[in-house]
Amino acid sequence: MAKKLVIKVTAGADAPERCSQAFTVAAVAAASGVEVSLWLTGESAWFALPGKAAEFELPHAAPLPDLLDSVLAAGKVTLCTQCAARRDIKEKDVIEGVRIAGAQVFVQEAMADGTQALVY
Repeated sequence: MAKKLVIKVTAGADAPERCSQAFTVAAVAAASGVEVSLWLTGESAWFALPGKAAEFELPHAAPLPDLLDSVLAAGKVTLCTQCAARRDIKEKDVIEGVRIAGAQVFVQEAMADGTQALVY
């Protein structure tokens, strides 16, 4: 079994079920003691900003702010460098604990021994 889980979420409000699934899997894994690294890319990049997760709604799904807080408390959350730049998001703008990093770091994490990578 993988000891680390790297999850890249590419969807946001444009594909709410896929987005929610990624955050749910990340939070459940973190709560289970798995080392989690959640990558916010594409439309999910907006959730790196304060208050944006609270705007997300999906019936019968856990609140996105709660899921994000769980991952931040027990794992890592990274905003894609290019995705941030395309949305004019700067490091000073993001939630405390969210880092901005690029593809090289993602590949490094995803290829590490004992790691499972998932893309939603």
